[in-house]
Amino acid sequence: MSTQLLFEKTDGVAIITLNRPEKRNAFSDVMLADWAEALRESQSDGAVGAVIVTGMGRAFCAGGDLGQMGDVGGNAALYIGEFLRRNVHPVAEAVRSLRKPYIAAVNGVAAGAGMDMALMADIRYAARSATFMESYVKVGLLPGDGGAFLLPKVVGTAKALELLWTGDSIDALEAEKMGIVSRVFDDDVLLDEVRTFAARLVGGPRVAIRLIKQAVYRSIGGDLLGALDDITGPMGVAFATEDHREAVRAFSEGRKPDFRGV
Repeated sequence: MSTQLLFEKTDGVAIITLNRPEKRNAFSDVMLADWAEALRESQSDGAVGAVIVTGMGRAFCAGGDLGQMGDVGGNAALYIGEFLRRNVHPVAEAVRSLRKPYIAAVNGVAAGAGMDMALMADIRYAARSATFMESYVKVGLLPGDGGAFLLPKVVGTAKALELLWTGDSIDALEAEKMGIVSRVFDDDVLLDEVRTFAARLVGGPRVAIRLIKQAVYRSIGGDLLGALDDITGPMGVAFATEDHREAVRAFSEGRKPDFRGV
């Protein structure tokens, strides 16, 4: 991987750090390729139980690097379509193929595609300094990184359109009220708090946690009876795990279960 993205794995937690602080972590084609690769490696590594994504310095991600894209003249439509398919879509595909918890630690500005990339995470936690902005409209563009699909599912159609049409910035506390982030922490403890949460998931019943994620995403947009039918197979898998048997033993013995995470 290049120096534009840092990737480390410690005690079952993988951490992806966007590393272009001088550009507020605006992504390049190189960073995007590394991002997708880090996600795929996290999925294939059985020792990894949860993944965190964050930014280096004072920003999470300012979106695409418009300066790198430059002026493509009359080929603009073909260029941007190809750029999205070749560079951005593989990240989204890797996110959706990741069956493990994926948590965004938003440590500063998340603008345009940077906000969309944060919305791809299962859960978002934010630093008090964080700001969120669907800024595409301010440069005459529309959300090409999933914002039109993801944001309405989080805040509802009307609020999503308001944010997408205006490009207005909201702070971390407002984002928490709207459900964009789950919790807000002081800047200096954000990553520690997210690591602690990720470690809790790593130490839990990993099969059940993965199957819960699968069930939740499959049920979105479906109906209750379909969701009940879909859950029967995964429930059987979880029921047969050693983690479940250990939880039953621990309950009967009045102790905390010792999950093996397999």
